[in-house]
Amino acid sequence: MALATEDIEEIRNLIIEVLTERPDMANNNVRYELEIRERIVRVEEELKHQRELMIEGFKQMEKRFEQIEKRFEQIDKRFEQIDKRFEQIDKRFEQIEKRFEHIDKRFEHIDKRFEQVDKRFEVLTTRIDRFMVWSFTTTLTVGGIVIAAIKYMP
Repeated sequence: MALATEDIEEIRNLIIEVLTERPDMANNNVRYELEIRERIVRVEEELKHQRELMIEGFKQMEKRFEQIEKRFEQIDKRFEQIDKRFEQIDKRFEQIEKRFEHIDKRFEHIDKRFEQVDKRFEVLTTRIDRFMVWSFTTTLTVGGIVIAAIKYMP
């Protein structure tokens, strides 16, 4: 069923009538374009806001990094202080080692003195032993002479 030209003309007239009664339909493209522009403006504003937020976030990150850097500097200072303390402790240990060496020398001197005292005691004991032997023999000899003198005396 093909449409007659009259039918096509009538459809055209009806479409034109409907479009003239509703001007919204004719301006649809303009409205759509305006809505798109408004959306673009909103998106641009939102992007601008997002950029500002990102910049603010980067600034805060920079501040945090600066704080972390300061903390690292403080930690470095603490390590330097600890290094100085260890150096002081090393110096103290060196002093203590010197003192121990000095004490060792003193003990060596004391050992030598004890050895000398031991030698003196040995000399004294040998002299006392000789004296005791000599005095014992002298006593026996005198006792024998006294007994012999008493026996042979009339």
